[in-house]
This record gives sequence, C-alpha cells and structure tokens, in this order.
Amino acid sequence: MKILVVGSGGREHALCWAIRKSPLCSALYCAPGNAGIAEVADCLPVPVSDVPGLVALAQEKAVDLVMVGPEGPLVAGLVDALAAAGIKAVGPTAAAARLEGSKGFMKDFCARHAIPTAAYARFTDAAAAKAYVRAQGAPIVVKADGLAAGKGVVVATTEAEALAAIDMMMTERAFGDAGGELVIEEFLVGEEASFFALIDGETAIPLGAAQDHKAVGDGDTGPNTGGMGAYAPAPVMTSEMAERVMAEIVRPTAAGMAAEDCPFAGVLFAGLMITAKGPRLIEFNVRFGDPECQVLMTRLKSDIVPLLLAVPERALDRVSPEWHDDAALVVVMAARGYPGTPMKGTEIRGLDAANAVEGAQVFHAGTRAENGRILADGGRVLGVAARGRDVREAQARAYAAVDRIDWPEGFCRRDIGWRALAPRGKNS
Repeated sequence: MKILVVGSGGREHALCWAIRKSPLCSALYCAPGNAGIAEVADCLPVPVSDVPGLVALAQEKAVDLVMVGPEGPLVAGLVDALAAAGIKAVGPTAAAARLEGSKGFMKDFCARHAIPTAAYARFTDAAAAKAYVRAQGAPIVVKADGLAAGKGVVVATTEAEALAAIDMMMTERAFGDAGGELVIEEFLVGEEASFFALIDGETAIPLGAAQDHKAVGDGDTGPNTGGMGAYAPAPVMTSEMAERVMAEIVRPTAAGMAAEDCPFAGVLFAGLMITAKGPRLIEFNVRFGDPECQVLMTRLKSDIVPLLLAVPERALDRVSPEWHDDAALVVVMAARGYPGTPMKGTEIRGLDAANAVEGAQVFHAGTRAENGRILADGGRVLGVAARGRDVREAQARAYAAVDRIDWPEGFCRRDIGWRALAPRGKNS
C-alpha cells in the first residue's frame, strides 16, 4: 500500500515511524514533514492548509490511504475532498470535525445526547460574558470557540483573570476569529486524562489513555502549551473507568453523530476530567493528540496499518489493537521563548546518541535539515520518548536520552510523569 501522512509535527513523525514498520506499506509519503520524518518517509513540500494541493498529491502518487494528522485540514474539509476524488482517508468530514472546530457545537451536542460534561454558556458579546463570570464567580474556565492550537483555554482562578481572558480572546482577538465566540464553563475538580478511540461511523474501539502535561513549567506552573510531555498508561484510567468512558462518552458520541446524519469516522480524542462522580468531558479533538500520539505509538505492538484502514472501510469490528505491557513516556524539548516567540535556526546535536539509549526514540516535531545539520524550526521541537517496565523506568530512560542531546537553546520540563509516581490521592 502507498500511504500519505499529512502534517509536520511529532505526532506525524510517530505515525510515520509506526506505519513504516508495517509490511503492508510499500511507499510512505508525508506532506510537508520534517527532518526526522524524512528518515522514514518521502517528504513533499505541500502545506497542510493546501487542501487542493494535498488531493492532487495523493492522486499523483496514487496513494491508497491518507492519514490526516492535524485538526486544521480536517476542519477545512480535506477528507471530504479526498472522498470526492475516490481516495480513502482516516479522519472525519468537515461537518463531523466540528466536534473540535467549534467548542460551542461540541457542548450543545453533549447536551442533546446526555454526554457528561461541565455546565456552560456561550457568548458572542464580551459584556454578557463578563456579566456571566461575575454571577458565577471563580474558578471558572474561558475558552475560545474555534481552533487556537491548544492555547485558547484559560483556567481562571479569580474573576479578574477571567475578565482579562475575555478581553484577550474576544476584544484583542489574540486567537483571531477563533475568539469571536466564547464558551465559559464550570471548573471541574479531579484528574485529567486523554482517552483515544477509533470510530468508523458506527463501531468504536478504544486505543487507551495517556496523561499530558500542558503547563510549560515544572510543577504544572506557567502558561498552557500544546503539551510538554505525556505518559501511558495512566493509573487513573483503570479498566473499569475506561469502560465507563466508552459507555458514557465515546459510544454515545458515535451514535449521536450518526443519528444527526453526520457520522464520525476517524480518531476521537476525549479530553477528560476524572471526578469523584466519574468521567466528565472537557473537550473533544478529532485526531491523535500531540504528544500523546508518541507514547501510544511507542506502546503499540500490533501493525497500525490494518487499524487505520479499517476506519474508511467501516471494518473496525474485525480488528483489535495489541499493546506492549511496558509503559511509555515522552519529554518535549522546546525552543527558548516558547510558548511565546521561539528561537529558531539553532543547531541540535547528539540525536544519534539519544536514540542509542535503551528503549528510546527521538521524534522530531519542529526541525529542518540544512547542510547536514538539524536545526530548530518551531516551538515544540523534539519529543524524546522511551519505553520501560513501568513509568519510572520509562521516565529514567527518556531523561537519559534528553541529557545526551546537545542543544543549549532548548529546554524541557524535568517532572514528566509525576502524577504516576506520586502517592495516590495527591494527583489532582
């Protein structure tokens, strides 16, 4: 099979790395890719925003399957365009991608189908949003309705912070049109987890859970980012809790989207808060998480290609993923300045030494190759992953690999995985 992966981040490197191992894959392309992906796939300079260009590329290369990594092209209708061209793809249509593309749509959908989530209200007027915050009090959560690269959420601990977030998103338009409408939510207490499932329009199968670390600094301090590291399995996601998530959130979502004549086919990522009353949905994403995908692919034992192919072929009832018993953990190395303006163009050395650590694999997220050198070309630049018998061993191996990387202009958190290693009861 000829397979095209769309994207250029760590998630896409992990997907290409897993797909390349499949005996079913005869040729692997990635658009646009990065320096690390170029080691396992043929990278082609078509941006993820160029839907017609991506369709033309898939036709030119006669690909059999397209795996869409990021949310942008999904919301923009890439899967619809590929389907019109007769090309199979993994990902939802633009209509189904509204589960991520519009937080307001997602919340209203949950209300219609009794999917447990935080209480909320929607606003297109800043004054009305501020009045709601003053009536509800803090802590409270302010979200931009549209796509904001994982940064359009403010967990406000005071009313003043919430009011400032409203101004930042709606008046100053820090996230552009994404902040034209706001969703303001109840603050949930519990432990967060990321849960993944594959859905083919009807059948849903679980892909397991991971825990992400959103804050930029150790101890979950500083501003939110796209994710500074992750690990799996997550102790909070017991087999009983996983079945509750499937029964209360994932399967009702698949059934509800089908009932609304908008069937969902692709990867469903449920961002959860595990509360004293059970799982509550924080948000839906319609693709693999980044960096959660890196730990999922590191733990995946079975061939990924039959799993992906079963989505457009509506055959998920005939496949079942197998996983390594080991834990996996990924540490994100970011460029100085992130999550603000990152320093680009600095050289990264020591990658071969890092990959030589037992159980380790370095995934590139924001890199480019120039004259034989690997240069930083983004905010989140590397994802240093490792497997181990448990989270502690995976953590030790990942940081051993980090410490072999020579990149003075990069930084990382040094506490990824702390929830799994802390005494239970101190994790929320």
